[in-house]
Amino acid sequence: MDRDGSHTDLRKWLFRAAKLAIVVLVIWFVRRSLVEAWNQFDQHPWQLSAGWLGWLGLAGVLYASALFLSGVFWYRALRALGQDVRFFEAMRAYYVGHLGKYVPGKAMVVILRTALVKSRRVDTGIAAASVFLETLTWIAVGSFLAAAYLAVHFRHQPIYLLGAIGLMLVASLPTCPPIFVRLARRAGVGRSSAITLGRLHQLDYRTVASGWVLSGAGWGLMGLALWATLRAMAIPMVNPVSDIPLCTASAAMATVAGFVVLFIPGGLGVREAALVILLSPYLAETTPHPDLLAWVIAALFRMVSMVSEVAISGILYVAYLRKRDAHP
Repeated sequence: MDRDGSHTDLRKWLFRAAKLAIVVLVIWFVRRSLVEAWNQFDQHPWQLSAGWLGWLGLAGVLYASALFLSGVFWYRALRALGQDVRFFEAMRAYYVGHLGKYVPGKAMVVILRTALVKSRRVDTGIAAASVFLETLTWIAVGSFLAAAYLAVHFRHQPIYLLGAIGLMLVASLPTCPPIFVRLARRAGVGRSSAITLGRLHQLDYRTVASGWVLSGAGWGLMGLALWATLRAMAIPMVNPVSDIPLCTASAAMATVAGFVVLFIPGGLGVREAALVILLSPYLAETTPHPDLLAWVIAALFRMVSMVSEVAISGILYVAYLRKRDAHP
């Protein structure tokens, strides 16, 4: 009894130590990414508009709302795959999991999300597979929107268009239900359980289509978030109607580019460079230094997105702890 009890205590201690190590690792990389984003922002000349704080606050809310729609798809995918996950559980795991992308390799995203929804009601393998399903759908839709914009406005640079189309195809094919099931099985999901394998086959095209609709709306909100960031700068001629396609495509292309470079935490630098490519021609009409201003906007948008992610993750995690303490 004593030996079994000591082994149980040791496992509990190791598990808590591992969780603490993960939290410390994520916090350290998030802090480093924020510092690097601020250094980018501070090394270029910039000017904020009179109502900059309100516009940046709006940008943060819009950014969090964009992620929320993709989080809803992840929740729907988990339910479609037979997982009895609660909505709050899924959203908490989704937002907190986003902080894992600031750790090199981005595997921490899968680890955090899976760990936070793990329970007797949720299969770990299916949860991990669903993370890839949601992420690839988000990237596929973003690539499609970027390709549509590039086809019209960047015809003289076909390399960008071809890259966006290629990423859309690469990302979208694994989300097709038959291919998704085959890839999940090759990864070992459902290998030892006929019930788990049956749940993988529950994914249908209607669920995948809902992911495209929700992700498309999410990218629209992401474009609005970038537009609000532009409004925070002292830039004339910012029109919400004509500029939203540009902002949406810019945010999508930047995010997709940052996702592709796995070894760079959060795509830092890569995402900003992609934003500069699309924003510079637009800013050339209003400033003699469009590239410099585009880098400032990109760095500012990076800080807005990170602060938004940290804030909503903190709020949801504190709410979870209070809920757990109230109902032990």
